[in-house]
Amino acid sequence: MSVRLREALRDAAAEVPAYPVHDRAVRTARRTRRRMAAAVAAVLVLVALVPLSVRGGGPATVAPAGVDGPALPDRIGLPGFGSLRATDRPRLGPASVVFSGQARGLTGLIDENGTVGIVGADADRYRTWTVGHEAPAGEQVLLSPDGRRLAVPAGSWEHPRIDLVDLVDGTVRRVPSPREGSTLTEPAGWAPDGTALVVRDTTPANPEGSAHVNTLSLVRLDTGRAVRLLETEQLPVFGTPVAFTADGSRLAYQVGDKVLVTSADGQSIASFPLPPESGLAGKGAWLPDGTLALAGHEPGTDRWRLRRVDTSGTDLGVPALPAVAGVTTIRLLGWQADGTAVVVGYRPEPNSPASFTGALEMDQRTAYGNVRTVRVLGLAPGAAAPTTLLTAPDQVLAIDVADAVVRAGRVRAADPPSGPGGRVWWAAGAAALLLGGLVAARLLRRRRRAQRSLGDAHLVGEEGQHGRGQGG
Repeated sequence: MSVRLREALRDAAAEVPAYPVHDRAVRTARRTRRRMAAAVAAVLVLVALVPLSVRGGGPATVAPAGVDGPALPDRIGLPGFGSLRATDRPRLGPASVVFSGQARGLTGLIDENGTVGIVGADADRYRTWTVGHEAPAGEQVLLSPDGRRLAVPAGSWEHPRIDLVDLVDGTVRRVPSPREGSTLTEPAGWAPDGTALVVRDTTPANPEGSAHVNTLSLVRLDTGRAVRLLETEQLPVFGTPVAFTADGSRLAYQVGDKVLVTSADGQSIASFPLPPESGLAGKGAWLPDGTLALAGHEPGTDRWRLRRVDTSGTDLGVPALPAVAGVTTIRLLGWQADGTAVVVGYRPEPNSPASFTGALEMDQRTAYGNVRTVRVLGLAPGAAAPTTLLTAPDQVLAIDVADAVVRAGRVRAADPPSGPGGRVWWAAGAAALLLGGLVAARLLRRRRRAQRSLGDAHLVGEEGQHGRGQGG
């Protein structure tokens, strides 16, 4: 290259505006760091919000001032889509109520109405447990007296069992059937201290399976030892409900049209026939004075009353409690300290073909197809009418309440959660973390490219200075 040509090129380059390679690279690197920090902060905020959401899909309702401990919510809602399961974290703790039916959130495409809703003992925290088949709460799914455990039928027809779901520590204990050859095992009643469970089994009586026998057993949960209470040919109503005395020494249960009373070690004490259109009132059938309560239907009406009898079946009259009208039947949950009886009222399905003012089997009066919804009612001594303690949405068709909640006699103003459940928020949090990771990785690549550009800019600057030095 001639001297004249080199000088001409240098003069032309001097007239071209300089590109600030170093300054632009520095600004790009700073902007990348700010974007990365903002993305990471957004992800952290989303993750921090997830635990607040998984508490039940909404804010917990604080009981009114002066109300401490377990309390009955004055209304329940339906589990949201993606609700947390009973064993998910954070743990629910003891429950006040479990419920089942055919409403949204309690049924699916293949689970045959087999999802149970669970409500916390002191706040509106909801959980679910899937049984996999229709199992009414209070009849086949039972909440323990302290509300800590849920007894549900489980297993297969070859190996039936009962699962005890602990709502406090999230464990599930399997209790095998105490009856060899059983094809169906169901919980039938909790002992008052929660140390034993009455179990109902159905066993084929012949190889063809054309006949069956029913067995009722009392299983000690600490040792697994089972005491057989009764075994008989299959009956439409067998061993339900089971009612324990407060000290757990005696229990009463209905078998067909009779009530049987036995000791906890299986010794028969008494039995008596039931009056027409009546039945053992429920798990709270024992009164403090040692008499029993029956739920009786006034013929030709939709009114139900509680009636007292002794263990021989002698009628002791109707207690001074209001009748319940407009229901298919009532089920007695227990008694409050002031003598108020707490019952479940089953409101009829208007489109049901059954007539509830006439004779009808007791188990049909609580069948899902005959019920629209349930209510928990208080029957106070001397009151003219029942007091509604808890309401439920339509198609919530069965309910059970922990004995501790019944005895406490407290009702809290409830605010059931709405919107998606905790598992949806878990999925959203996982998606946010994944997205945040992808964004962070992309920004990191950009930062590395910017750093390489910065390095190249330094190199170009050094080469230019070196070239001008040689040209000079």
